[in-house]
Amino acid sequence: MKQAIGNTLFLLFQGVFTPIYALIVCASFWLPARTRNLLCAAYVRVLLAAARLLCGLHYEIHGRENIPSGAFVVLSKHSSTWETLMLESMFAPGAFVAKRELLWVPFFGWGFALASPITIDRRAGVLAMEKMIIQGKQRLRDGFTIVVFPEGTRIAPGKRGKYKTGGVRLAQGCGVPVLPVAHNAGWCWPRHPWRKYAGTITLTILPPIETTGRDTVELNAQIEAAIEAEVERLGSGRGRLPAPGSEPRA
Repeated sequence: MKQAIGNTLFLLFQGVFTPIYALIVCASFWLPARTRNLLCAAYVRVLLAAARLLCGLHYEIHGRENIPSGAFVVLSKHSSTWETLMLESMFAPGAFVAKRELLWVPFFGWGFALASPITIDRRAGVLAMEKMIIQGKQRLRDGFTIVVFPEGTRIAPGKRGKYKTGGVRLAQGCGVPVLPVAHNAGWCWPRHPWRKYAGTITLTILPPIETTGRDTVELNAQIEAAIEAEVERLGSGRGRLPAPGSEPRA
């Protein structure tokens, strides 16, 4: 019963807070791109804090020492909304690679458009990758971190999708390493908008992988194997409380 009440309160809070904040972000269209993105990062930190307080979704982050000092592209497992929020919080200003249709979603999409994402225009065919690389180089020059979900969509926990090569090709085209990220968020925050389970989500930042001079397919397979092995090792995290002193501030 406590979990159900918390989940309901979170959904109500998100439903009220999101359109209000989206209007604030939309009103900031005249600000620099980095500033607009940092406004979006503030939004996701509020949601992460609300999820922790109302739904019992604690978290631990390991491997911060693996984050390169220079530019890089994050390739992350995608099984939940949680990692979208967390990655934006951790790597702000962050440019997510997403399909253009997301920009048309009322309130969320409007604010997302002002966060300088890298959009995929599937109608562009073979030119889509070239356009992504052009956008990627510009975002990196502007100090953004690029975030890609190589499976392309959320995958149910315990399962794995096909890792597309677009993220690897984007990193190679921009001449930067890939930073693989694994987590078990899907067990605590599955795809259903209301259903959440208390526990401790663990996110692991794996060592960066250089992309220069590498075969794309081979490199993609290496990244997939590294992420999926860590996801399997992490387990579900449901019902487990964070280790004392290990949880970072939201």
